[in-house]
Amino acid sequence: MTIKVKLKQLSGRYAVLRLGAGDAIPAWADGQGFVSISRTDDELSVVCLQDRVPDAVKQDRDWVAFKLQGPFAFDETGIVLSVIRPLSENRLGIFLVSTFDGDHLLVKATDEAAARRFLGEAGHTIV
Repeated sequence: MTIKVKLKQLSGRYAVLRLGAGDAIPAWADGQGFVSISRTDDELSVVCLQDRVPDAVKQDRDWVAFKLQGPFAFDETGIVLSVIRPLSENRLGIFLVSTFDGDHLLVKATDEAAARRFLGEAGHTIV
C-alpha cells in the first residue's frame, strides 16, 4: 500500500535553536507560526520563526516548514516514513517535529525545490 500525504507549506523561514537545559522558555519564542518547545535533561530546544530569535542564541536558520495534513491516528503506521523516505534516499536533511494532531517536516530553504520534487514524485501533494 502506497501512502499519499497532503502537506501544507507554512509561511516564513524557521530556526531550530538550543538553549540550556535549565533556561526558562523565552517569551520571544511564542507567537505566530509554528512553534515547538521541547525540554530534555540536556537542552531546551525551540523551533519558531527565525525573525524573532536573537542573534546571540545558538541556532540553525533558514528552514522551511510543511505540515502533514492530518490528524492521523496514533496507531496509523507509515505516514511519516512515506514522507521522509524519498527525502532521505535523495540525501536531503530534515528536521521533524510531532504534535498531538500531526507532524511538521522542516527542510533547509536551499533544499526546498528538491524536496518538493522528490515528494511529488513519491505521490505526495503540497498545497
